[in-house]
Amino acid sequence: MEITKAIIPVAGWGTRMLPITKAIEKCMLPVGKRPIIDYVVQDCLAAGIREFIFVVSEQSSQLEAYYRSNIHLNDYLRRKGKEDMLPLIAPLKANMHFVTQPSYGKYGTAVPVALASDYINMGESAVVLMGDDFMYNPDGSSEVARLIAATPAGECSILAKEVPHESISRYGAIVIDESGHFREIVEKPRPEEAPSDYANIGKYVLTKQVIDSCATIAVSPRGEYELTDAVTRFAQAGGAVKVVPAVGQHLDGGSLDGWLHANNVVCNLIKHNQ
Repeated sequence: MEITKAIIPVAGWGTRMLPITKAIEKCMLPVGKRPIIDYVVQDCLAAGIREFIFVVSEQSSQLEAYYRSNIHLNDYLRRKGKEDMLPLIAPLKANMHFVTQPSYGKYGTAVPVALASDYINMGESAVVLMGDDFMYNPDGSSEVARLIAATPAGECSILAKEVPHESISRYGAIVIDESGHFREIVEKPRPEEAPSDYANIGKYVLTKQVIDSCATIAVSPRGEYELTDAVTRFAQAGGAVKVVPAVGQHLDGGSLDGWLHANNVVCNLIKHNQ
């Protein structure tokens, strides 16, 4: 199944990381020497993704600047005899689109996916990944490639993280049927009531049909327009959504504890390999 496009929402305010996110976009917070978003992007590139649809905030400028060429910095490195550093700042070799999500209006994970729908053609599927967390494989393998490979043509899939049973109440637990397909998500269940120990971590392969449907879902009891509701509606109407267990380590930069943990994991590996 050839999938060459990725939708990556990055328009959140990052309120859990204030005050630093007043000036730095949440997806641009550093993990090691790279921003969080670049771990997502590099995983996608390794899976054959060649087109990125970033859904950004009205104030966003840092993400685009990071992936564009910086002529002045290039010239400086050449003048100082540091040409060997030029590959570190090379522009992204992929097609990029930046779609603005208004700060006023509908809120929730379905909203940016719906805004990106015009870039997905009929008959296509796309990877949908959030921009403030990533899957980390020390061996350099691609979690996105595994997710795509496990998804039959014309079907959808969801990446699932197996968590300790006593921790499932922190997540949305995935209901999985006997054939290994997604049925629905139970939000933050008590361990004794959890349908499984597999947690949703917001990483999907979705068809054009599901992506388009994000524009028509109803607001959830939490007051948000949720991507999981679009996926659930598709599954309960008979659509196939395969549950794919994650192989790599899930690192989340959206909270202080998660960001510190991500830096410890990545930086320790960098030191070990030096």
